[in-house]
Amino acid sequence: MRSLKTREAADLLSVTPNTIRTWERKFGYPRPIRSPGGHRAYTYAEIKALRDALKRGLSVESAISAVREGVGADYEALVGAIDAFSDEAADRAMEASLALRSMERSVDEVLMPALEEVRRRDGTASTRWAVAHRWANDWLARAQRLAPPAEPGDGVLIGDATGADRSFAGPLIRALELFCRRGGLGVLALPVEATSCLPDALASVDPVCVVVAGGRSSDEQIGRWAYSVSRVTGALPTGLFLRAPRTPTADSSARVLSRVPIEAYKEVLDLVAAGRCAKRAALGDEANRFAQPG
Repeated sequence: MRSLKTREAADLLSVTPNTIRTWERKFGYPRPIRSPGGHRAYTYAEIKALRDALKRGLSVESAISAVREGVGADYEALVGAIDAFSDEAADRAMEASLALRSMERSVDEVLMPALEEVRRRDGTASTRWAVAHRWANDWLARAQRLAPPAEPGDGVLIGDATGADRSFAGPLIRALELFCRRGGLGVLALPVEATSCLPDALASVDPVCVVVAGGRSSDEQIGRWAYSVSRVTGALPTGLFLRAPRTPTADSSARVLSRVPIEAYKEVLDLVAAGRCAKRAALGDEANRFAQPG
C-alpha cells in the first residue's frame, strides 16, 4: 500500500504540514501510520479521499466525517459476512478496507470491532463465533506471510497462554504478532505448555524480550515455561498481554501491556529496546572479562 510522508500528504491536500497535525489533534484524523522510529506516514488512498471530499466544497469537519463513513461501511460488511458464515465475503470486506487504510488500521478499526460485536451478541459458545474465530485467526496468519523479513537480533518470544480457548484472546494475540512482524521484528510464538527442544526453537529468533499472552494457563505452568526459557536466554524484559499478575508478587517485574494490539505493539518496541541495551551490556561485560590479563 502506498504511503505518504507528512510533507507529501500536505502537498496533496494543498495545506501545510502543521495544518495536518492540527486536524489530527482536533479531529483525530487523518491518523498516521507510525514507524518503529515514530515517523508519521499517511495512507495515500485515505489522503486522496479527504482531498476529493474537500474539493466538493465540504468543510474540514464534514469532509473528515464523510471519509470516516467508509470505516462504518466496511465494518457492517464484515459483520454481515460473518453472520452469513461466508469466509469469501469476509475476505472481500477486509480487502475493501485495505484499499483505503493501512493493515494496522484495518485490523484495529474494522476486524476487531466486528469480532467484538459477534462475541457480544452471540457469545463464545455459538457456532457463529466459532466460525468467526477460525476465520479471523486464519486471515491474520495469511497476513503475516506478507510481512517483511525480520531484522536480525530483534526477536520477540510470545508465550501463548490461551490453551485450547476460543475466546477473543486468540485473534488479539495473532494481531499483536502481525504488527510485530510488520514492524520488522522476528517473532516466535510458542504455547506455554511446550518446554522441550527450547534451545533449538529460541536459536531461530534470538529473542531480546518475552511476552506472556492470554489468561487461561496457570501461573505454575507459566512459571515452569519461563524458567525453561530463562535457562537458555538469561533474564529478558517481559510483558503481559491480556493477562494481569495474579498476586502482588507474581510477575512483579513484568510490564502489563495495553489490551489493544496496536498500542501493545508500541509497548513491545520499548521492551525490545530495553532488551537490546541489556544484550549489548552483557556482551560488553563478557568481552571485558576475556580481555583481563591472567
